[in-house]
Parts: sequence; C-alpha cells; structure tokens
Amino acid sequence: MLFSRAVLGFLGLFFTASALLLMFLSLLGGARNSNPLNQIYLLQVDTSNIPNAAATSRWTFWNICDVNENGKSQCGKSYPDFPFDPPSHRNFGTTENIPQAFIGTSHYFLTSRFIFPFLIIALFFAVVSLFTGFLAMCTRVGSYLSSLMAWIALIFQIIATCLMTAVFVQGRNKFNANNQTAKLGVKTFAFMWTSVACLLISCVLYCLGGSVGSKEAGYSGREHRRRGFFPSQRSASVQSNKEANP
Repeated sequence: MLFSRAVLGFLGLFFTASALLLMFLSLLGGARNSNPLNQIYLLQVDTSNIPNAAATSRWTFWNICDVNENGKSQCGKSYPDFPFDPPSHRNFGTTENIPQAFIGTSHYFLTSRFIFPFLIIALFFAVVSLFTGFLAMCTRVGSYLSSLMAWIALIFQIIATCLMTAVFVQGRNKFNANNQTAKLGVKTFAFMWTSVACLLISCVLYCLGGSVGSKEAGYSGREHRRRGFFPSQRSASVQSNKEANP
C-alpha cells in the first residue's frame, strides 16, 4: 500500500497546521507594531487629502494604521472586528474627499464586520481538526472526525475570504477612481487563499486515511463468518469421518 493511514494522517495534520499558521497571521496583522505583523494589512490608501487622516492609511482587522518611513505599519489602540467604513466616526469621521460610493451606504460596514466572526469560527474548527488529527494517524474514526472538522473550517474560511476579497477589492477600486492611490495587502490575501487550499488538501487526506484498509477489514469479517465460530472442532470432525470411511 503506497500510503498508510499514519502517513495520510500526518500529511493532513501538516496541512491543517499550515492553514492555521496563515490564518493566525492574517487575523493578527496590525494587532501589534512588531515584525511581521506590521507588514500585514488589508488595504493601503493614499489619504493625504482627507482631514484627520495620515498621509497613508492601512486597514487591518483591528484598526487603521499609519505607515512609517520604512513602510511598516504604526498602529494605535486595537479594536477587534474593526470596520471598513471611511466616512463614519469609526474611521475618519468626515465625508471630505471620501469617494461618493462610501457615503450613505452600510454595504462596506456590514460586509467588513462579518469577516472577523467567520474567520474566528473557521479557526475554532481548524484547531479542533488539528487535535483530532493525531488520532487520524492511527484510527479510522479519528480520520473521519478530523475530516469533518476540517470541512466545517474550510466552509467558514471560504466565506470569510470571499467577503474580504469582495469588500476590499471594491474599496480599492473606489479609491483609485477618486485619484487616491490604493492597493491590497498582498500578504493577507495570499495567506487567506493559501489557507483555503491547505484546508481543502487536509480534508481530502483525512478522508483517504479513513478509507485505508476498509475493504480488507470487511473481507476478513465475511471470511470469519463463513468459517463459523468453531472451525477447529469442525475440521477435527471431518478428519475423523474420513479415517472411519476410507
């Protein structure tokens, strides 16, 4: 057999751990002014013509950050599930030089606020899948349980990543159309989409690990039932009959 349950379980565990690392990096970007978290952000915009804003602003899941001369984020106080809503008091608190598409709508606020809870749910089930992954290396039940947890994590991670992509790509386009240079945070988007791929691979590996050896096990059981519970006594009886009637 090319791949044993232990090997498939270990590979599933590896990809689950990889997905978790990338998800945590994406989530914690901007939470602290330390490397590499000060290089991870969602959207960077030239906001030099907006009152109460820095020359360049970066949105993260926790706040809006300034950018220093080294190109690193300088973030203040953190607020979980920080919204992307430029004209509101939560961001700049003004409509001056804010693209018209952001004014009078709650689309960006609501969409950006849903990313955080979906990501947290995905992290929870991915962590559960990581711990049950140790059982997946030696038991079929552990493999299928890890696969189930990874599938649930994958679903919520896809939702969070799609929402993030939709709202911040739209935001970038609106700022660029308003002659305010904007770009996406490449690291965050790469981490989030790569974690989706890692979770998908781990789901498949756990499922394969659960199916390993199932046919052989079922065949042995049928053979045992055909032989009966007392094969040795029956064999001895047949042998004695043959000796009595040569």
